[in-house]
Amino acid sequence: MTTPFDYDANPERFRLASRVTQQHLTTPRSLYDHLAEVLVGMGVRRILDIGCGEGALRAALPARLRSRVVGLDASRTMLGAHPPPVVQADATALPFPPEVFGAAVAVNVLDHLPDPTVAIAEAGRVLAPGGWFVAATASRHDAPELAHVWRPPPVGFDAEGGPGLVASVFGQVRVERWDAPLLRLPDRGAVRDYLIARFAPPEVASAAAEQVATPATITKRGALIYARNEPAGRLRPTPP
Repeated sequence: MTTPFDYDANPERFRLASRVTQQHLTTPRSLYDHLAEVLVGMGVRRILDIGCGEGALRAALPARLRSRVVGLDASRTMLGAHPPPVVQADATALPFPPEVFGAAVAVNVLDHLPDPTVAIAEAGRVLAPGGWFVAATASRHDAPELAHVWRPPPVGFDAEGGPGLVASVFGQVRVERWDAPLLRLPDRGAVRDYLIARFAPPEVASAAAEQVATPATITKRGALIYARNEPAGRLRPTPP
């Protein structure tokens, strides 16, 4: 299955997800802050942000690197809030020539796709030799404290299966996992908002929140998956 794509039909759900994270994160460093630090360390000159949303990755980067980010998204609504340069396109058909980016980043994007390997291969195509592909995704076992009231449907790309799919294209991967109590939801309204942000229908989210003791500390699980474009070692994509 795939995660719903509702960014034009219901952009407020996406914005709610961002607010919940910003308000209730238990650490001063977000995933985007960490990614920005990684990209700075890589020394990349041009970055493709696949599924860029409204520009969280660009905003986390130092000012001197922001102009090097090209934001790509299938949602016109999301791109309307992202500083240029931006491109409206699908992750499975990138409108760029080969070997033009030093890094291609996909944060919580590949779970929307019926065949993530197509998008992974496209990212590899536009990477310069030695360039980096970085994918971030949640675990199928994310937020175990809420498992008794809500579980999202399985998707085709997550922290468990994602490394193998990336390896099927690039040959080798490095995985950096997180598993920590990173959110503290102070009341049932926050629990409801958290669930709505994760595609639970509002009435389902409200009913589920009534069954959760608050304040609730939520364990976040997921992974960053890194692969480098080493043409001699590349494998052809294989079906998932």
